[in-house]
Amino acid sequence: MVSEYEIKKQICDIGKRIYDRNMVAANDGNISVKLNDNEFLCTPTGVSKGFMTPDYICKVDKNGKVLQANGNFRPSSEIKMHMRVYQCRPDVGAVVHAHPTFATSFAIAGIPLTQPIMPEAVIALGCVPIAKYGRPSTEEIPDAVEEWLPYYDAVLLESHGALTFSTDLLNAYHKMESVEFYAELLYKSRQLGGPKEFTPEQVEQLYEIRRQFGLPGKHPANVCPNVKAGKPSCHSCGGNCHGAANTETDAVVAEITKRVMEQLNLR
Repeated sequence: MVSEYEIKKQICDIGKRIYDRNMVAANDGNISVKLNDNEFLCTPTGVSKGFMTPDYICKVDKNGKVLQANGNFRPSSEIKMHMRVYQCRPDVGAVVHAHPTFATSFAIAGIPLTQPIMPEAVIALGCVPIAKYGRPSTEEIPDAVEEWLPYYDAVLLESHGALTFSTDLLNAYHKMESVEFYAELLYKSRQLGGPKEFTPEQVEQLYEIRRQFGLPGKHPANVCPNVKAGKPSCHSCGGNCHGAANTETDAVVAEITKRVMEQLNLR
């Protein structure tokens, strides 16, 4: 079993990684790790994530109340957002919040990351929707994020940054890297005339690969309402598929399903 001190060291290491990769500036960003149902470690407010040591790390309960903190260190007001993730997603063991340049640019522009342009992004992330703007230190941000928690493991925060979460800290951080890389490639490909998107059949094949891998977390390959209805998953819907059925005709859906299953040798 990993000691609490080792987890604090890992938080500091990940903090330095996001700082060194220009995913945060000055004292921006925050990281948290779940120890058990009522104890969480988190980074303090007002501190650069690139220069932390284990004694900086705070411990809070499930309500964000401080259980342990050294000196003047205190959790960020954004701990509310982290706690909402843990509350709604019992499978999550760590949360990373940062302001990566390209992903945050999309968040500021109000553009979700939904275009299927590379296999790794489709398999690992599916889509990355945008949670509506909320005022810092209020419940508005957690409320906005909660809308997407049952369906995704990464969310852009309107005019703010990005939030990723997973079973453990390293995976949560890797998702942040993936979101930023996806956003950078999408931005640059648009400068070259626009990306070539995968077809619905190609997307479904990639989703099937994810299902075969048995990857943890929430993803359109598993939670899309079309999947539950026995239809192909949707992807480029802007993140709105969770609230309404897809509008494709039954004939088109049936044909796509037939072709995909034939290519996957499932028939």
